[in-house]
Amino acid sequence: MCKVIFVLTRAFPPEEKFGLISQMTRCAVSIPSNIAEGCGRKSNKEFYQFLNVALGSSFELETQVIIAKEFNYISDEKSEAICSTIIEIQKMIAGLQKSLNT
Repeated sequence: MCKVIFVLTRAFPPEEKFGLISQMTRCAVSIPSNIAEGCGRKSNKEFYQFLNVALGSSFELETQVIIAKEFNYISDEKSEAICSTIIEIQKMIAGLQKSLNT
């Protein structure tokens, strides 16, 4: 997902560099980063919290993709494909949280 978002935002207008582009790329990086950091923690409870942050970032990213579509920075088809992938990521994170039994 990170690579998709970084490639996608290259086509955005330059004036979005410190706005939507920055927000989207930070969220995209935040998801796997928080999962990785949580894996390194000593307890499932801590891991669960990092998964919560990753899940929150995924919802932020989903919203930002919708905003990008509304500004016609991306097509409806591209938006739908990316949002579908984000929803799959959300389901995987939620499943991982459920497996932790905290």
